[in-house]
This record gives sequence, structure tokens and C-alpha cells, in this order.
Amino acid sequence: MPATTRTTLRRGLAAAAALPLLIGALASCGYGSQAAGKGDKPANAAAGADGKKLSASEVRIGYFPNLTHATALVGLQEGLIQKELGGTAVKPQTFNAGPSEIEALNGGSLDIGFIGPSPSINGYVKSKGSNLRIISGSASGGVKLVVNPEKIKTLDDLKGKKIATPQKGNTQDVAFLNWISEKGWTVDPESGKGDVSVVRTDNKVTPDAFKQGSIDGAWVPEPTASKLVSDGGSVLLDETALWPDKKFVITNIIVSQKFLKEHPDVVEAVLRGTVKTNEWINANPDRAKASANAKLAADSGKALDAKVIDPAWPSIQITDDPLASTLKTQSDWAVKAKLIEQPDLAGIYDLTLLNKVLKAAGKPEVSDAGLGAK
Repeated sequence: MPATTRTTLRRGLAAAAALPLLIGALASCGYGSQAAGKGDKPANAAAGADGKKLSASEVRIGYFPNLTHATALVGLQEGLIQKELGGTAVKPQTFNAGPSEIEALNGGSLDIGFIGPSPSINGYVKSKGSNLRIISGSASGGVKLVVNPEKIKTLDDLKGKKIATPQKGNTQDVAFLNWISEKGWTVDPESGKGDVSVVRTDNKVTPDAFKQGSIDGAWVPEPTASKLVSDGGSVLLDETALWPDKKFVITNIIVSQKFLKEHPDVVEAVLRGTVKTNEWINANPDRAKASANAKLAADSGKALDAKVIDPAWPSIQITDDPLASTLKTQSDWAVKAKLIEQPDLAGIYDLTLLNKVLKAAGKPEVSDAGLGAK
């Protein structure tokens, strides 16, 4: 073999041997790997979106497959939360009820969750303030009283009728019991029996119960309310009308206190993602509606019909503000209904990281209504 040929061959073999080392070196610098985003795995298990090392390799986020959890649906579907986390992997989990999500948070299998005000209050009080913090708002509104128009034509017609709520002591149940009390009617909060029969029914079952005539209406969140309308129901009352500023918290973001203490950088990254998600939703309502529906389809195997999602979507206000004063009001309603004893809610909020993110984004800070962590 000629000397020049042998030299060329040796150089080629040396280059081939060095190639894996070069690829490994590039990968360790963040090159040659996919960027984290929609449908992608995290790019680098060490760095966040700003290039800084984050303190956890993953974060477990829980939410409901409901339109009132649109921040989670869209933020996950569009990769906006994952983008802020960089190489810290999002591990999503879906829940159908607040108690099961609180149980997961308490049991250490969940780090951050989207959840309603009543389970947030119950979880905080039962743990004597030791298990969770509310760290942001997510949504307001999206709750309606839908009735059979052949049986109920006015609000006074509810007396003697059977009206469903999702669960005893849940956010809608508490609001309906308070509304009944304001009417001067009485209902036993435990049994639901009284001037109005309050029938605690899972939202998944409520549409069938309505069609079968076993209930005359329901005080429920979206998209259940619009499903009932599509089955012939009529909206008799939008709960938004009962609130002075037409705003009330329907979804909070909570975090395990342990996770918040050990991984504040990860929590801050998630909040950057939710703030950017909320901004995108409000700037692009039609695209956001389609994105939320795509995520619902992925989670449940079926998208919502246009006749359901189109009227439901605009009734939900997406917001970073936890509307803390309205959570206190809802707590007072639960006490009034004798569903809970007067709770000590001092410390239920920690909006420090949210307000840091909002300030950095040039947005106004939000209030904890005097219920912040000391």
C-alpha cells in the first residue's frame, strides 16, 4: 500500500474514533439536542430556559380536564410551561376531584396543582397550614345555573326542585347554598334536603341525569354548564353577576410547601410559564380555545363539540390574580352553611415569586388580601 494511502487511512480512522467524543462534548454544552417545547422532551436535564441550573430534574403538575383549568391545558399543550423549565421535565397528572389532588399533594406524589378555592381551603385547614400554599391565580368565572326551562322559568321556581352541584362542600355547592340562604330558604347542608333539593352529582354524570329528568337543573362549572344547554337547558343565572366586581376565583395554583422550600427556582420557572400562557390566551382567544380543546381530546380521547366550547370559553376569565378577597368570601359562605368551622387562613398565600415574575414582565403586582405567609 502506498505511503500516502496509509496516511490517509490512519487519519480517517482517527477522525472516526474522535467523532463520538466530539458529539458528547457538544451535547454537554447544550448543542445537538432538541429544544424543549411542544411535544418534545427537555433539552438538557441541568439548565432552565435562562441557562441557569435548576434544582430539580422534574416537576409533577396536576390539573383537571376542565375549561376552568385552561392555563394548564394551554400551557402544557403549547409547551409554554416546559419552555421556561428548560431541562426540568414536566410530569403532568389529571384529577377529577379536589380531594384526590390534595391527597396526592399531601402524599408527596404531586408538587404543583391547579385547583378550586374550596379544596384549597379544606386542604390548608385540615393540615393546620402545613401542606400547601396558593402561589397564583388562574381563572375566574365560568359557573352557571342551568335549568329545564319547561319546569323552571324564574329563580323563584327553584323552590321544591332538584338542583345538582358537583360535590358536597365544593366551590359550586358552597356558592349555591349561600344563594339559597340569601333567598331566605333553608337546606340541610349535610343531606341537601330542604326548600330546594341539592343533589350532589359528579359532573360527568350530570348531563345524563339532566336528560333523564332525575334533576331539574344544576349549578356547575364549564364545560358542564354548556353541555346542559346543548341538551335543552337554559342559563337562568351566571354566578359572575352575584359578585361586586364580576370576578371570583374558580381556579388557583397551589404548591407543596416542601417543594416550594426546596425548589423555589423551579416554582418560579413554572410561574413564568403560567404568566406567559395567560398572556397568550388573552391575546389569542380563538387559538387558545382550539389549543385547550386539543389538550382535552388528548387527555380524555374526545374533543368538545363547538356547540359546547364556543359558549363556554368566553365566560371564563384567565388571570394571574388569585382574587384573594373572594376566596375569603367563599370561606365565610362555607362557615355560614356550617360545612366548616371558622378557619384560620393566615399564611395560605405566598405570592412572592408570582409578584417577582409579574414585576419582571412589567405587570402590576397582585394582593394576598392580608392572608400571606409571614
